[in-house]
Amino acid sequence: QVQLVESGGGLVQAGGSLRLSCAASGSIVRINAMGWYRQAPGKQRELVAQVTGTTNYADSVKGRFTISRDNAKNTVSLQMDSLKPEDTAVYYCNAKCLVYGLNSFDAWGQGTLVTVSS
Repeated sequence: QVQLVESGGGLVQAGGSLRLSCAASGSIVRINAMGWYRQAPGKQRELVAQVTGTTNYADSVKGRFTISRDNAKNTVSLQMDSLKPEDTAVYYCNAKCLVYGLNSFDAWGQGTLVTVSS
C-alpha cells in the first residue's frame, strides 16, 4: 500500500558527512510521522530522528544530524555531519501513514548501509 524508496548511505571517514533521502508513494491519505531508524550489528533497531508535529532526535545524534521533511512531496531527508564510527548501521526510513480505507499503515524502507571508518 505504501512504498518507501531510500537513497544515500555509503562509506565515509569519521568526521565526514552523508545525506540520506526517502520518498514515499502509494495509497497515502496522510503521513502522520516520517523519520529514520537504525540498526547496528547485534543491536536493536533504534529511533534516530522523526518529524511529526515536532522534531525528535536520539540523544546520540543531537547537534550532528538534521532531519527535514517535505510534506508536499512525501519525502524526508537526514543530513548526517560529524559522523562517528558508532553511527555505523543500516538506516531505515519509516512512515506512519493513514491510507485509503482510513487504515493505519507503518511503512519501512529496505534499509541503506552507513559505514563510518575510524
